[in-house]
Amino acid sequence: MAEIPMAETPMAETPMAETPMTGTPDGGFWTTPPGRSTLGSWLLTTDHKRIGLLYLWCILAFFAVGVLLGLLIRLELIAPGRTIMAQQTYNAVFTLHGVIMIFMVVIPSIPAAFGNIVMPLQIGAEDVAFPRLNLFSWYLYILGAAIAVVSLFTGGGAPDTGWTFYVPFSATTSTNVNVAVLAVFILGFSSILTGLNFIVTIHRLRAPSMGWTRMPLFTWGLYATAWIQVLATPVLGITVLLIFAERVLGLGLFDPARGGDPILYQHLFWIYSHPAVYIMIVPAMGVISDVIPVFARKNIFGYKTIAISSLAIAFAGSLVWAHHMFVSGMSDVAVMVFSLLTFIVAIPSAVKVFNWVSTLYKGSIYLDPPLIYSLGFIFLFSMGGVTGLVLGGAGTDVHVHDTYFVVGHFHYVIFGGTGFGLFAAMHFWFPKVYGRLYNLKIANVAAVILVIGLNMLYFPMYLLGLEGMPRRYYDYLPQYTDLHVVSTVGSWITAAGLALMAWNLWRGLRHGAPCGPNPWGAATLEWTLPSPPPTENFGPVEPEVTRGPYDFKGIEREEVVA
Repeated sequence: MAEIPMAETPMAETPMAETPMTGTPDGGFWTTPPGRSTLGSWLLTTDHKRIGLLYLWCILAFFAVGVLLGLLIRLELIAPGRTIMAQQTYNAVFTLHGVIMIFMVVIPSIPAAFGNIVMPLQIGAEDVAFPRLNLFSWYLYILGAAIAVVSLFTGGGAPDTGWTFYVPFSATTSTNVNVAVLAVFILGFSSILTGLNFIVTIHRLRAPSMGWTRMPLFTWGLYATAWIQVLATPVLGITVLLIFAERVLGLGLFDPARGGDPILYQHLFWIYSHPAVYIMIVPAMGVISDVIPVFARKNIFGYKTIAISSLAIAFAGSLVWAHHMFVSGMSDVAVMVFSLLTFIVAIPSAVKVFNWVSTLYKGSIYLDPPLIYSLGFIFLFSMGGVTGLVLGGAGTDVHVHDTYFVVGHFHYVIFGGTGFGLFAAMHFWFPKVYGRLYNLKIANVAAVILVIGLNMLYFPMYLLGLEGMPRRYYDYLPQYTDLHVVSTVGSWITAAGLALMAWNLWRGLRHGAPCGPNPWGAATLEWTLPSPPPTENFGPVEPEVTRGPYDFKGIEREEVVA
């Protein structure tokens, strides 16, 4: 890809935001249009950057709630027997933790937030294809989240089924499952509309000189993810509607006594929910693919391979749902086929890891926070990916199915993967959005604390699973106590790292040193704009793309103040 050109804006000639930031964001797209209130200009905005920030702020608020609930779960499990809550409360808390983290945080975190903020800038577009639909998607997200909160305080109490809503329990429990599945249905529509918007935007609104082989890999990741959102999410909508119909109308769809089949629900749920894992992780992979070349000062190794692997993950990941069901009574042939497909889908992910490490090889490395989080992503995601092969092998899965081994694997992939991808994105594009820098040393310390905390929190779960500790249990035998104590202490260290990271970013927002348009010396189009970017992005003049997105020739880093 070294020969593929992309627009080069010399550092000295790149215009700066004319209005300096004085403690709060000002200038660029932050400026309130004349004749409109600040609140109204945000709640009625069609600017993709503002909508992305609305998503990001809401997602981070829900993330804080989800982390608090996770800490309560770990505190309850620090010792056998009751610690701080009763059994029913525990079931409600871990259900709420899962619903918030999956549907309100992880799935929309990078696509809806940073996809909105960054993607149109990266392809030279003025906005997304359907700005009003984009705002409507955000309102659907808020409506779904609000209904999920309502489910806690109405009906028979907070749902206690877990985030998977497995039947027959979800069809018979007296808790308020009806409202919770309605919330998930609405959140799914928000995801579908966002994916549709991104597909049309990438196809139709790229700058004329922005060919498919000149798109940044973050945009490629969003493109692959958008197809999963559009094609797989409707299955989730149908599935949760069937639960609603089962509870309200008593159709017997999942009741064997009436000719139904509870296994049908699992098939329908995982046909969406396993691709949803890739909705969570593929955009994070795109972030890492954009960050590593910038801080290695090297062209990405295997650009086309990484781009194709994103599409391969989206396609192959839609074919492996039944590896969640090896112990459900499937035929040996089906088990063999889905096990094989599970191993095949690991290949594109391994290709990405190989290419990232190859890009770092003999690079001029700058250990700034975005790269530290990216390295943490590679390590933690690889831990989750390798143990995923244990679960993909039918023989080994039989022994660790529904144990804490699955909990450890899932959180290594989602928190260690998507979470660290989100943190890398936050630290990478922070100066572009706010025109200020955070304290780099404190950010690096927070990243190291998080890596230590996450490994203390989740690695003991692998050992618990291998020893036979079932997941979703309120109580356990005394022999598992020591590993639960280590895991709970790890949750405290993780929370400390998150708190330090959040404080540092907030301090940078309020008092950080002003920065220029391209502090990292990146080569993609968003870094040719002032920081913060103007409302109209590139204005009436479309950018001319004359170099590749990772061609750093002639682009220098600014002097970054720690």
